[in-house]
Amino acid sequence: MNNAACSEPAFLRVLIGDDHRIVREGLKQILAEAPEVQLVAEATTGPEVLDQVAVLQAEGRLDLVLLDIALPGLDGLDVLQALKRDWPQLPVLMLSTYPEKQYAVRCIRLGAGGYLNKSADPDDMLAAVRKVAAGGVFLTPATAEALALAVGQGGVQAGPEALSHREHQVYRLLTQGRTVSEIGAQLGLAPNTVSTYRARILEKTGAKNDVELALYAERHARTHPAA
Repeated sequence: MNNAACSEPAFLRVLIGDDHRIVREGLKQILAEAPEVQLVAEATTGPEVLDQVAVLQAEGRLDLVLLDIALPGLDGLDVLQALKRDWPQLPVLMLSTYPEKQYAVRCIRLGAGGYLNKSADPDDMLAAVRKVAAGGVFLTPATAEALALAVGQGGVQAGPEALSHREHQVYRLLTQGRTVSEIGAQLGLAPNTVSTYRARILEKTGAKNDVELALYAERHARTHPAA
């Protein structure tokens, strides 16, 4: 009778954290192609990801988190930091529409097991899911190149890569045209704190105002495309 219990299939249990339904549905279709992968939960905001993970971890029913960077309520990078602080052994695979050279190194340094663009080939997605869930690190050629460049610079970084985590959050929102008040509301920061971060960002990028900062971001995106 014990043999029946021992013969139960071992599933790879996954939580998807993404606020776009069409993305979640696409991911579910890809995951459905792997019989050993089981979707156990979906979350659409940063706080919801943390709440769902807490419940699933308490029940011992989670093996991997697929996490979007741009989540409402709490930035995906903040969620990643919280996950690695509270459940350091829980594998996390970051997903984004941003090029690898913009975020991959930052995510890997924060403890992610990999970074994939949402438009990645389904076979690559499944390979990444399996490798990261097994405790490995999945690197695309573009991510590997970005990591090699960061190492080659000996920690001396320029451009957006030189910004701290919080500065980078503010930088991204500023270049999207958000006001100081809007950024403060989204990140839970006082407007004067956001203004301080903005001043540091302008100094580090050499931009004089928000218009120059937006142009700087466009130039950087063109000269540092995803390979």
